[in-house]
Amino acid sequence: MRGYEKQCVLGPLFKLLEASFELLIPLVVAQIVDVAIADGNGGYAAKMCGVMIALGVIGMVCAFTAQFFAAKAAVGFSTRLRHAVMEHILGLSYSQIDKLGTSTMVTRMTSDINQVQNGVNLTLRLLLRSPFVVFGAMIMAFTIDARAALIFVGLIAVLCVVVFGIMLITMPMYKGVQGSLDKVTAATRQNLAGVRVLRAFCKEEDEKAEFSSRAADLMKKQNIAGRISALLNPMTFAIVNLAVVALVRDGAWKVQDGILTTGLVIALYNYMSQILVELIKMANLIVSITKALASAGRVAAVLDIQPDQTEGEWKPESLRGAVAFEDVTAHYEGAGEPSLERISFTAAPGETVGVIGGTGSGKTTLVNLIPRLYDAAAGRVTIDGVDVREYDAETLRRLIGIVPQKSVLFKGTIRSNLLWGREDASDDELWQALDLAQAREVVKNKDGELDAVVEQNGSNFSGGQRQRLAIARALVRKPAILILDDSASALDYATDAALRKAIRTLAPTTFIVSQRAASVRYADRIIVLDDGNMVGWGTHDELMENCPEYQEIYYSQFPKEVAGHA
Repeated sequence: MRGYEKQCVLGPLFKLLEASFELLIPLVVAQIVDVAIADGNGGYAAKMCGVMIALGVIGMVCAFTAQFFAAKAAVGFSTRLRHAVMEHILGLSYSQIDKLGTSTMVTRMTSDINQVQNGVNLTLRLLLRSPFVVFGAMIMAFTIDARAALIFVGLIAVLCVVVFGIMLITMPMYKGVQGSLDKVTAATRQNLAGVRVLRAFCKEEDEKAEFSSRAADLMKKQNIAGRISALLNPMTFAIVNLAVVALVRDGAWKVQDGILTTGLVIALYNYMSQILVELIKMANLIVSITKALASAGRVAAVLDIQPDQTEGEWKPESLRGAVAFEDVTAHYEGAGEPSLERISFTAAPGETVGVIGGTGSGKTTLVNLIPRLYDAAAGRVTIDGVDVREYDAETLRRLIGIVPQKSVLFKGTIRSNLLWGREDASDDELWQALDLAQAREVVKNKDGELDAVVEQNGSNFSGGQRQRLAIARALVRKPAILILDDSASALDYATDAALRKAIRTLAPTTFIVSQRAASVRYADRIIVLDDGNMVGWGTHDELMENCPEYQEIYYSQFPKEVAGHA
C-alpha cells in the first residue's frame, strides 16, 4: 500500500463526512414534523427541505470522492501485489515451483488477488463508515432519549455476536472453497493442454466425470459457506425489526405522556433504519473481508516461501566451458530415491558430451544441475573450476544456452522469440542462428519471415519447427555451454545430423541429451545413465566394448546386422 497513503486516508475520511451529514437528516425531519407541520409553517418546511437536499448533495459528492480514492488504492494495491507475487515466484527454484503447482499459482495470482482487491476496496469504503453510523446513531439516540437509546445498545450487542460468530465459522470454509477452486483449475488446465491425447484414447467421458466431481465438490463447499453467510441479512433484518417494534411501542407511550414529540420518535425510527442499512452493508462487508482474508492467507503463503537457493556473487563476463561433476547426488523433494547418485566426470571446453539412458534414468536432472536450475544434494558441479553455487545465477544462465525437452514459444513474432536469446542481436545474427538450427526454411516459408506471428505455445508451428526455433533462440546467445535436452526428438535423422554438424562450428561445450543412439554416437564422450547411476563413460567404440547398457540401447535401435554394415 506504500504510495497510496493519501488515498487510504482520504477515502475513509470522505466516507465519514458523508456519514456525518447523513446523521443530521433525522434531526431535520424531526424539525419539519414538530415545527413546520405542527404549526402549519410552509416557509419553514421549504427551508428545512432545502437543508435536506443540500445535505444529500454534499453527501453524494463525498461518497463519489471516497469511492474514487478507495478504488484507486485497491486497484493499485492488487496490481503491485500481482507483480510482487510473480517476481517472487520467478525467484523460486524449480523444485519449489514443482511443489506449488501451476494451477495453484494461477488461482492465487487471479482469483485470490481479486478477492483481496475487493476486500481492500470495501474496507476503505465501509470499515469506518458503517461502525461510525451505527455508533453515531446510538449516540444521537442518547441525545434524544436515554431510555430509548438502551434499545440501540442491546441491538448492537446482539448483532455483533451474530456477525462475528458467522465470520469465525465461514473464514475456514472460504479457504476450503479456494482450495477446491485450485483443483478445478488444475483439471481445466490439464484437459485443455491434453485435449488431443484425451480424444486419441477416448477418455472424454472419464475426464468429464472427474471434472464434474471436482466442480460438484467446489459447488458443495460454496453452497455451505454461502448459506451460512446468507444468514447475516435475514438475521439482521429480524433483529432490527424486533428492535423497531420495541422502539415504536416505547415511543408511542412517551408521546402519549408528553415525554417525546412525534418528530423525535420519527427521528429515533430513522436512526434505527440507518442502523439497519449500515448493518446490512456491514454484513456484506464481513462476507467480503472473510473471503479476502482467506485469499490473503493463501497469497501470503506463497510470499512466505523463502528461495532455497542462495545467490552467489561471481559475475564473469565469459566462460571457457569446462564442466566437472564431483561425486554429485541429486534428488527431488518428496522422492524416495535419489534421481542421480555419485556422478563424476569432466568435460573439457569445446567438447561434445552425449547423455543417454532409459526413461527416468536422470538425464534431464543431470543437465539441469549445470545452469543451477536445481541444486545438488551432495557433491558439487563446477564450471571453469568454480562451484556453480558461487556464480550469480542470472549471469551464469546468460552464458549458457538451454533448449528444454518441451520447446516453448511465446505469443508474439519469430523475432521477439529469438531475441529472448540476446536482446541486442542483429537480424544478421538471428539469420545465422536460424541457419545453424536448420530453421531458415521454416522462417522463409512464413509470411513476414522474422516478423511472422507466433501463436500461444507456438501452436501454428509443427513440433519439429518449434524445436528448431527453440534451438535457434539458444544459439543467438552464442553460449559457451550449450544444453540440448532431447530437443531434436521431432527432427528426422538427416536434419538432426546437419544440426549437430553445424553446432560443432561454434565449438561450445555441448551436452546432447537423447534417447537416440544416433544423436550421441559421434560425441567426444558419452555418459550412460541407468536408474540415476552412471554406468558408462567414454566414446561410442569404448562403450560398445565394455558397457552392456549402452549396447542394449544401441542394438534396440540398430539391429546387429545393420550395425555390422555401419
